[in-house]
Amino acid sequence: MTALSHSGRSVTDVTVEAACNGELALDDIRISRQTLLMQAEKAERSGSMQLGLNLRRAAEMTALSAADMLASYEALRPGRSSFDELQELAGRLDAHDAPTCAALVREAAVVYRRRGLLR
Repeated sequence: MTALSHSGRSVTDVTVEAACNGELALDDIRISRQTLLMQAEKAERSGSMQLGLNLRRAAEMTALSAADMLASYEALRPGRSSFDELQELAGRLDAHDAPTCAALVREAAVVYRRRGLLR
């Protein structure tokens, strides 16, 4: 299977020349969910379970807008969110078909509460 960009363009078509000629859009240089999932499977087959999980979370994040992704990052910084706000974020991630990202946020909320890192 060929690795594809977020736009569906083959990564072999994403070249410096194409960029210089103005032939590429932003989604042509973003990785696709499918490609990340393929890489996750390869990592897991080789025994790299943590890398596989990280790639699965990255695949889920392709469904988020840049603003949503940055807001999620900001919310996860210690002292920036309450427990309830992190639970709400997890719910929004679930709604975007990002269950492993949502699980990470829920886990962070519990750990942040235990360590006193919530707002």
